[in-house]
Amino acid sequence: MTTAERPADRPLDALAEPVERVGRGWTSALALANGAIWVGWYGPLQILLASQATDFAPDAGMSKETMLAWVTGAGAVVSLVANPFFGALSDRTVSRRGRRTPWIAAGTAGGALSLLLLGGAGGVWTMALGWCLVQLTLNAAFAAVTAAVPDRVPPSQRGSVGGWLGAAQILGVVGGTGLATVAGGIGAGYAACAVFTVVGVLPYVLRHRDLRLSAAARPPWSWRGFLAGFWLSPRRHPDLGWAWLTRFLINLSNGLVLLYLLYYLRDRIGYHDPDQGVLVLTAVNGITLLATVVVGGVWSDRVGRRKPFVIWSGVLMALATAALSGWQTWTGTVVAAAVLGVGFGVFTSVDFALMTHVLPKALDRGKDLGVINVANALPQVAAPALAAPIVTYLGGYRVLYLVAAVVGLAGALLVVRIRGVD
Repeated sequence: MTTAERPADRPLDALAEPVERVGRGWTSALALANGAIWVGWYGPLQILLASQATDFAPDAGMSKETMLAWVTGAGAVVSLVANPFFGALSDRTVSRRGRRTPWIAAGTAGGALSLLLLGGAGGVWTMALGWCLVQLTLNAAFAAVTAAVPDRVPPSQRGSVGGWLGAAQILGVVGGTGLATVAGGIGAGYAACAVFTVVGVLPYVLRHRDLRLSAAARPPWSWRGFLAGFWLSPRRHPDLGWAWLTRFLINLSNGLVLLYLLYYLRDRIGYHDPDQGVLVLTAVNGITLLATVVVGGVWSDRVGRRKPFVIWSGVLMALATAALSGWQTWTGTVVAAAVLGVGFGVFTSVDFALMTHVLPKALDRGKDLGVINVANALPQVAAPALAAPIVTYLGGYRVLYLVAAVVGLAGALLVVRIRGVD
C-alpha cells in the first residue's frame, strides 16, 4: 500500500484539502465500485424493467409504455432526493470506518437486496416499490463514492481520476445491459446484477479505509439546520451556481438528443431497422466517449486548466447536435454520434474535476456534490416536457435538435462566468 493509500490516523484529516496523490490501487478500486453501482442501475433500466412492464401492463389496464414511464418516473423522483440526502448524512458520519465507507457498504447491500425484491415482483406496485428502493439505496452508495474524490484526491489529479470514474460508468452501463440480456430471464437478470454490484464494491470497502471525522468536528444536529443546508445560494456561491447551470444545460441538451432517437431514425431518417440503428449509434458513441474520457481528464490535469476543456467540448457537442438538424441522413447521424461521444467524454471527466473545485467547504462535500448531481437527474424530467410540444407542434425534429444545440452551447459558454477556476 502506498503512502497515498495509507489510512489516515488523524480524525480531522477528513476536512483537510488533500495534497498527496492517490495510487492506482485506490483509483482502480473506486472506479470499479462506481461501475458496479451503474450495473445495478442500468441492467433494470435498459432491459429488465421494460420486460416486466410488458408482462404486468395487461393486468394493470395500461400500456407498457405508460407503466414503464410511471415506474421510472417515480424512481427518478426518489433519486433526486436521495443523492443529496445521503451525501449530507455521510458528511456527518462519525465511524471507525470513516464517513463514506459505511454508506458505500450499506447502500450496496441494500441495493442488492432491492434488486432481488424487484426480480420477484408480481405486479406494478411491487415493481414500483422495488425500483424506488433500488434508487434509494444505490444513490446512498453513489453519493459516498462521489464524495470520496474531493476527500482524498488533490486538485491536480482530479481530472484523471474523474476520467477513470467516467470510463467505469460507461462500462457499467454496457455491463449491466449485457448481464440482463444473457442471464436467462428476468429473475436471473436481477440476481446477476445484484451479485456483480456487491462483488464490484467489495475491493474498495475491504482494502481502502476512509478518512475519519471526529465527533468534535461534527456540527450540532438539528433537522432544521440539516434541511436548510440543502439550499446553496447562487448569490453567496456564484461559481457553484454557474457550474451547476452549465452541467444542467449540457445534460438537458444531451437528454433532448437521446429521448426520441428511435423515432427520429424511423420517422425522419427512414432507417430500415430503427432498433438496430439505436444499438449501432450507442456503440459508436460509447467507443468515442471511452477514447476521450480518460485522455481529457489527464490532459486537463497536466495543463492545470478546466474551463477551456469544458467550453470546447460543449461547443463540439452543440455542433454535432446541430448536424442532426441539418444533415438528416444515416451517415450524418453516425458522424454526429461519434462527435458527441468525443465531446461528452472530455466533458464528463473535466466537468467533474471542475465541480470539486467550487465546493464551498470540506464539511459538506457529500451534500454539495449531491445537490450538483441533481443537474444530472433533473434533465431526465425536463427533457420530455420540452421535447414533446416541439416535435408535435413547433417544427418537428429539425427544430428539436436546433433547440438542443442552442441549449448545449449556452451551457458551454456560461462556464466563462466561473471566476475561481482556470
